[in-house]
Amino acid sequence: MKHGKKYNDSRKAVDSTKQYASEEALALVCTNAKAKFDETVEAHIRLGVDSRHADQQVRGAVVLPNGTGKNVRVCVFCKEDKYEAAKAAGADYVGGQDLVDKITKENWMDFDVVIASPDMMGLVGRLGKVLGPRGLMPNPKAGTVTPDVAKAITEAKAGKIEYRLDKTNIIHCPIGKASFGAEKLVQNFETLMEAIVKAKPSAAKGTYLKSCTVTSTMGVGVKVATSKYGV
Repeated sequence: MKHGKKYNDSRKAVDSTKQYASEEALALVCTNAKAKFDETVEAHIRLGVDSRHADQQVRGAVVLPNGTGKNVRVCVFCKEDKYEAAKAAGADYVGGQDLVDKITKENWMDFDVVIASPDMMGLVGRLGKVLGPRGLMPNPKAGTVTPDVAKAITEAKAGKIEYRLDKTNIIHCPIGKASFGAEKLVQNFETLMEAIVKAKPSAAKGTYLKSCTVTSTMGVGVKVATSKYGV
C-alpha cells in the first residue's frame, strides 16, 4: 500500500522497534494526527489467552474519565412504565416490539449502544443475528442488561465503552479523540488498562499482556510498554 507524505513523515518520527511509556506514546499519536478531521485514538491490546475457551474470555465495560468524544446514540428496550425515566436519562430511542419491528423490517440501525431491562431480553433475543455480529447485543457483563436502565444510559452517554476479545485475542477500543491532548488520553488509556488487567481470567497462563499499540484513525501505530502492569 502506498502511503501519503504525512503518513511517511509520521512513520519517521516513530521508532518501530521501541516500546514507549504511555505518556510518550500518546503524545506522539497526537502530534502525528494530521488529518483534516478530529481523528479517533484507539488502543489495540493483544492478550496471552485463547478466546476459543470459555474460561479465557475477557469482556467487560469501563467508563472513561474523559469520555470518548463521540455523541453516543442509545437505544433502550424496556417496559412502558420505564419509558419516561429512560428518556429523561438521555435515551435517543425507547420502545419494545415497535423497535424490534423497525430493526427487522426496515434494517434500521441508527444507534451505537443497545440497553435492555432483563424482562425484555426474551424480545431482544430475537435480534441476536442482527445485533450480535455488530457487537450491539445487550450483555450483563457489559452492564447493558440491567434493571437500572437510567444509570446505564447515563454511563453510556458519559463515555462507557465495552471491551472484548476478537477471534485473534486482541481487544480494540477507542480511548478518545486526538483533540483531547495526551494528558486526557493517558487518563483514559490507563483506566482501560486497569480494567483489562483486573479482568484477567484465572485460567490464563504465561504473559497476559502480550503487546499494546496506540494509533489515530489515519496515523502510525506506536507501541506501548506493558511491563509496568506486571502481568
